[in-house]
Amino acid sequence: MKEILEALEEKRADARLGGGKKRIEAQHKRGKLTARERIEVLLDPGSFEEFDMFVEHRCNDFGMAEKAIPGDGVVTGNGTINGRLVYVFSQDFTVFGGSLSETFAEKMCKIMDMAMKTGAPVIGLNDSGGARIQEGVASLAGYAEVFQRNIMASGVVPQISVIMGPCAGGAVYSPAMTDFIFMVKNTSYMFVTGPDVVKTVTNEQVTQEELGGAITHSTKSSVADKAFENDVEALTQTRRLFDFLPLSNREKPPVRPSFDEPDRVEMSLDTVVPSNPNKPYDMHEVIEKVVDEGDFFEIQPAHAGNIITGFARIDGAPVGIVANQPMVLAGCLDIDSAKKGARFVRFCDCFNIPIITFVDVPGFLPGTAQEYGGIIKHGAKLLFAYGEATVPKITVITRKAYGGAYDVMSSKHIRGDLNYAWPTAEIAVMGAKGAVEIIFRADMDDPDKIAERTKEYEDRFANPFVAASRGFIDDVIMPHSTRRRIARGLKVLANKQLENPWKKHDNIPL
Repeated sequence: MKEILEALEEKRADARLGGGKKRIEAQHKRGKLTARERIEVLLDPGSFEEFDMFVEHRCNDFGMAEKAIPGDGVVTGNGTINGRLVYVFSQDFTVFGGSLSETFAEKMCKIMDMAMKTGAPVIGLNDSGGARIQEGVASLAGYAEVFQRNIMASGVVPQISVIMGPCAGGAVYSPAMTDFIFMVKNTSYMFVTGPDVVKTVTNEQVTQEELGGAITHSTKSSVADKAFENDVEALTQTRRLFDFLPLSNREKPPVRPSFDEPDRVEMSLDTVVPSNPNKPYDMHEVIEKVVDEGDFFEIQPAHAGNIITGFARIDGAPVGIVANQPMVLAGCLDIDSAKKGARFVRFCDCFNIPIITFVDVPGFLPGTAQEYGGIIKHGAKLLFAYGEATVPKITVITRKAYGGAYDVMSSKHIRGDLNYAWPTAEIAVMGAKGAVEIIFRADMDDPDKIAERTKEYEDRFANPFVAASRGFIDDVIMPHSTRRRIARGLKVLANKQLENPWKKHDNIPL
């Protein structure tokens, strides 16, 4: 019996070595952790339960029969993050460059199926060269099996992808269908075709970093939600994100004790909005002064800065924050910000996370680039997402809420539950200058008359009281009481019941 147990331990030790010590050393020289080291950082100590440690590939072509390695390039199993269940796969670049084989895919599919059965999130640590060429169509079939499970799990359990090495071809489409993608600067890449193919086909010369690096995807393409300096930071921040999320769509987000009193008054908010309506201010300051302990986990901070999205807590309970940012493009909505906001709102609605919206929006960004790029359809995504959402929605208008953008930003008309305005709010079809130029076009040659008309329009509409008189605003509140009003509102809405009409699925303008 002792010999059998020793043989088992030897087999386990071989499996844990992956591609061997030399390849592990090479991985470390690149500044990267191994697949198993990453799992150790991500999960609670001692919580990981591994599956399929001894699985090997079944390929006999091109001399592969003599190259079988236990585990076949991916480590799979479950564990806990702060005591809550999660399923994990970690691709091992030391084994055949992390390339996906038929059995590699089967291991991933097994834990994704188990996550769906048990109602727990899936976190994928991706470090793969793509399909294993020696297996041909079998590896492509494996990718398709994984893709189908990503689709079925979408909106059922949270899916998080951490890109920790090169991901090309089919290897990028599974992460692309997950809820959040994190990347590591200088060591992770995502592209459908690499620089060599790009040069051959289009004659463009581009580096890996320029084509699909972490900075490219977290700023330009918005494929990635955040870029981190190294593996450890990416994994610890993944743990932080996980703490905001429920295990599945059947659960509410986890509540944790907070030392920040829900009825805290923040007097400094009374002076945040400048007296000059054209002067910007940082909406981050408003958010951080309202949420628990100033803790705000921003999503896509480096892309479409004119809208802010992220997670925070109010009275210990997670909320999603969406806010216009006057510091960037005056807070206008454009194509990128509408897409960014819409995807975030839909995620929150999928997973029962209330949405808090801070509004200071002068309208949609004008121009041919926006119109030719499809701002009409892209802007409609944000409108559709808010109108479809059934989670509690609380809106605070801090300053401008002009035109169609007022409607889009979680207005009462698209089922906003509680809509508040600060006394500095201006709710109107457009700004006073533009409105006067249209209404009083005949007086344009008389500066005194125009000034008088402008003041008249401002006195009439540059305030929240017209909207409040019609019930479009539930209350005009003092800025310093914002946190208290939101906290109370969330308690009132805790058992909100609202269902959309039955449908197979909606047809959001994509």
